[in-house]
Amino acid sequence: MKILGIGVDIIENKRIKEAIKNKSFINRVYSVREQRQSNLIKNKVAFFSKRFAAKEAFAKALGTGFRMKLNFKDIEVVNDKMGKPNYVTNKKITKMIQNKFKIKKYNCFLSISDEKKYSTAFAIIQS
Repeated sequence: MKILGIGVDIIENKRIKEAIKNKSFINRVYSVREQRQSNLIKNKVAFFSKRFAAKEAFAKALGTGFRMKLNFKDIEVVNDKMGKPNYVTNKKITKMIQNKFKIKKYNCFLSISDEKKYSTAFAIIQS
């Protein structure tokens, strides 16, 4: 196993609190599944802030940032039954990782956390 990339991000929650008042921001950044999942969550600011940080951390782990046609909605975060956050891999992300790192198989790992003022995420891409 080899670590191909790591990324970390922190965001001030009040930035997302303001941004999510704008429906076009939500539609531009979050997938339909993430938006649906947010309907089940009481603290919307924390929910969206952690996912925003997770998307930024993934783009940093990939080493491209949001270039090469990588968009926020391409990176999707879901929680398993125990609440552990995971990245949803799709064909576009898989192709980007395979091409950049010249590999066939990979794993992505994610840890997210928040406090009253800040949310943070840590991402690892591993072969």
